[in-house]
Amino acid sequence: MVKQQLMFTVEVPGSPEVAGEGKPRRHFLHADKPFVGCPPEASNLHENLLRGVKLSGDSPYLGSRPVTNGVPGPYVWQTYNEVLKRVKNLGSGFAHRDLGVDSAVGLFSINRPEWIIAEHACFLHSCITVPLYDTLGADAIEFIVNQSELGLVVATKDKAKILLDIKERLPTLKHLVIMDTPDEELIAKGKGLDVEVISIIDLEREGAEKPKEGTLPTKDTIATICYTSGTTGLPKGVMLSHENLLSFTAATRSLVDSNSVCNYNKDDCYISYLPLAHVFERIVQVCLTWAGARIGFYQGDTLKLLDDVAELKPTIFASVPRLYNRIYDKVLQGVKAKGGIGAMLFKKAFAAKKAYLASGHTNHMLWDNLVFSKVRARLGGRVRLMLTGAAPISADVMDFLRICFSAMVIEGYGQTETSGGASVTDGRDLSSGHIGGPAPHCEIKLIDVPEMGYTSKDEPHPRGEICIRGTNVFKGYYKNPEKTAETLDKDGWCHTGDVGRWDSQGRLQIIDRVKNIFKLAQGEYIAPEKIELVYQKHEIVAQSFVYGDSLQATLVAIIVPDEDVIKQWVISKGLPSKPLAELCQDQAVRKAVLKELEDYGRAEGLKGFENVKNIYLEPNQFTPESGLMTPTFKLKRHEAKKYYQKQIDEMYAAISS
Repeated sequence: MVKQQLMFTVEVPGSPEVAGEGKPRRHFLHADKPFVGCPPEASNLHENLLRGVKLSGDSPYLGSRPVTNGVPGPYVWQTYNEVLKRVKNLGSGFAHRDLGVDSAVGLFSINRPEWIIAEHACFLHSCITVPLYDTLGADAIEFIVNQSELGLVVATKDKAKILLDIKERLPTLKHLVIMDTPDEELIAKGKGLDVEVISIIDLEREGAEKPKEGTLPTKDTIATICYTSGTTGLPKGVMLSHENLLSFTAATRSLVDSNSVCNYNKDDCYISYLPLAHVFERIVQVCLTWAGARIGFYQGDTLKLLDDVAELKPTIFASVPRLYNRIYDKVLQGVKAKGGIGAMLFKKAFAAKKAYLASGHTNHMLWDNLVFSKVRARLGGRVRLMLTGAAPISADVMDFLRICFSAMVIEGYGQTETSGGASVTDGRDLSSGHIGGPAPHCEIKLIDVPEMGYTSKDEPHPRGEICIRGTNVFKGYYKNPEKTAETLDKDGWCHTGDVGRWDSQGRLQIIDRVKNIFKLAQGEYIAPEKIELVYQKHEIVAQSFVYGDSLQATLVAIIVPDEDVIKQWVISKGLPSKPLAELCQDQAVRKAVLKELEDYGRAEGLKGFENVKNIYLEPNQFTPESGLMTPTFKLKRHEAKKYYQKQIDEMYAAISS
C-alpha cells in the first residue's frame, strides 16, 4: 500500500493561472511527459490485433458456449490465428460490397465473437463501426442508421428483423450480414425490400475466394461512432479515433512497472457481457487483445451469467456497480439469515481483513480459505483483477470486494466522450471513496460552478466541474457542431457536467452533477443521484428514483424493493406476509419503509430537505427494456418522470393533504 502522504496527482508545471478555474493536474509519474497515445507495436486497432496474434497465435482468443436442447456446453474457442483469418476474409467480403475508407458499418447484436470479428474486419479497411442496440427504441435506431448512412449492418437474425420491419424508413440500408444462420423467410423478406441478406460465413467464403487488400487506418482515423444512449432526446454520435480507443491501453501499460495497475497478460481470461455497444467494454477488450489474452462470451442471458462465470473461471472481471451491489447485498443477506456461529465467524473475518486493508494487504492466509473462498467461488474462484465503472460505487462495496475476493479492485471514471476511463484508482491505494486521478493519457482541471457554490479556490478542497483533455478525448459529435461546441471547447477540454473535488492526496471525488440537479421551492439545490446512492445501500432497496418538483418544498421517491429482503423484513415488523405486488400496495408497508428510509437517511448524513417525504413502492425493476434505464444501467430521469407522473402527483397530493 502507498504511504498516506503520497500525492497521486500534481499540478502541470508551468500551467498559467486562469480566473474561475484550477490548474490542470496529471498523474504524479507523468506530470512533465507528453500524454501517452498508442501502446507499443500498435498505431491502430488492426495492429493491436496483430500484436495479440504475435503473442498468442495458436492460443485461444474468442470463446462461446454452444447451447444444445437448452443446455449450455463447455466453452469452444477460436484461436488468434483463426480469428485473423476470418477477419481478412470478411474484410474482403466487405470490400466487394464497396466498403472502404470512412464507410460506416453497423453492428447489431449482443456480445458474441462475430461482433469482434466484424469490427476488426472494418478496421482492416479503415471503415467506421456504428454499434446499434435495440433498447434505444425504433425511433433512435432509425435516426442512427439514417444519420450515419449505414448501407451494411452485421446483425443477428432477431436484430435484422427489427431493421427490416422499419426498412421503408431506412433508405440507405442495402445489406444485412447475419451472424447466426438466416432462415429462408428472412432472406425472402429482405429480397422483397431490396436488401441482400447473407450469412457471415458465406460472406467470409466469398472474401476467401476473392481476397482484396484494404487501406489501413492511421491513429487519427475515426474508428467508431459510438452513440450515447443519453437520458433525454435523440442520441449523439461520439466520434472516437483509433488513438482514442488505444490510449487507455497505453495508459495502463505505462503504469505496470510502478504496480499502479495489475500486469494483465496472455494468461488472463475475461468474461464479456457488458454491452460492446458501449465504450467501457470496448476499451477493456482492446487492452486484453493487445496482451494476447482470452475472452469468453456469456450466453446472452444475464440471469445465467454466474453459470457462465463458473464454467469460464475468469481472472479479470469487469462490471458496473449495479451488479456489485447485488453481490454485496446477497452475501450479507445470506450471512444475516445464517446467523449463529457462521455469522459471527464472517463478521470476525471481515473485521480482520478490513484492518488488513488499512495496512495495505488484501490477502489473509486463514480467513481467505476458511471464510471467503465460497464468496470467491461466485465468480469462478480465480479473479485477481476487478474493474468497476459507468456509475459511482460506494466505499462500503469497494471494501467488500477487496476483502471477499482478495483481488486488486480498480475504479475508473470517464464518459463515452473520453473513450471510457479518464481517471483511475491506483491499485496500491486500498482506501475508498474516490476515483483516483487522471491516467497518463490525460489531464483534469476543475472549473467554477458559481450558481452551485463550487469554486476551484474552495478550502480545504478545490471543487468544480470536471474538465478533461488528452489523447482519449473524442473528436466531436457526428454531424452536430452545436452540441460539440457545448461539450468540447476550443482548447480541447471536454466539459463533463460532473462536479468533483480534489482531496488532500490529489485524488478526485465526484460530489455532484451540473445537469442532474434541481431546486426545491425553498431554494435548496438537490443532487438526486447522491440521495439514491444512500438509499440503495439499504438492504431493502434494490433501485430508487428520487424526484423533486421546483414548486414543492419536499422530495418524493419511487422505490423498487429487494423482493427477498422485504418479505422477511415485513414479518420482522409484525406485518402480514404477501406476494411482492401486494406488499407494494399495502399502505402499512409503505409507511414502515418510508420511516425506515428516513431514519437511515439521517444516519447516513442526509440533510432534512434531502430525505424523501413520501414514496411509491414499485414491484418491477427499472430495466433498459422498459425504457427507464440506459444499457449501462443509468436511470433515464426524464423517462422515469413521465412514466411515474401519476404516482408523483399522488404523492405530493398526499403530503399537502
